[in-house]
Amino acid sequence: MMQRADHYYIRRTLKGDTNAFSELITRYRDLVFTVIFRVVKSREEAEEVAQDTFLKAFESLSSFRGEAKFSTWLYSIAYRKALDQVRKNNRIKSVELVEDITEKQVQKIENALDLIEQQQRREVINKCIAALADQDAAIVTFYYFEELSVREIAAITGLTEDNIKVKLHRSRKKLFTLLKQFVLPEMTNSNGRAI
Repeated sequence: MMQRADHYYIRRTLKGDTNAFSELITRYRDLVFTVIFRVVKSREEAEEVAQDTFLKAFESLSSFRGEAKFSTWLYSIAYRKALDQVRKNNRIKSVELVEDITEKQVQKIENALDLIEQQQRREVINKCIAALADQDAAIVTFYYFEELSVREIAAITGLTEDNIKVKLHRSRKKLFTLLKQFVLPEMTNSNGRAI
């Protein structure tokens, strides 16, 4: 069965068919939750913010112009709601540890990751992403998990494309540093520095 385009459900919703909006929720709830969770770092808060996101999207649907994809518009709402929640909680988390990684170390990390079961690998990666700054975690999620373009991420976050590229580059370095600490703890000292 061919899946209908988002615009079909948007038009139906705007004509008063609230059940049509539930199809959009079903399509996007997992990624909306993931993006929010990466920023707020709390399952309960992410669930609340996701509900707020869909409520805001429903209430604002008439303002959706279709200039960008519906998903981009929706993720933009989710991202901003998540940042609002973080500001509300006045939490700031960041990993400032960035170091150059040699090709040999990258190979060791990749070999070690290959030995970890798929579920454990997912848990390690999620823990490392959770340790990134809120905005960086969201950008990594958009780029690597949703496979959005740099331009789409810029539209969602309100940052410039160049800023997104810089943040992705720095986030990759931070992730390698964090992954190295998880999979090769014997190679790092208590300060997280390579031995």
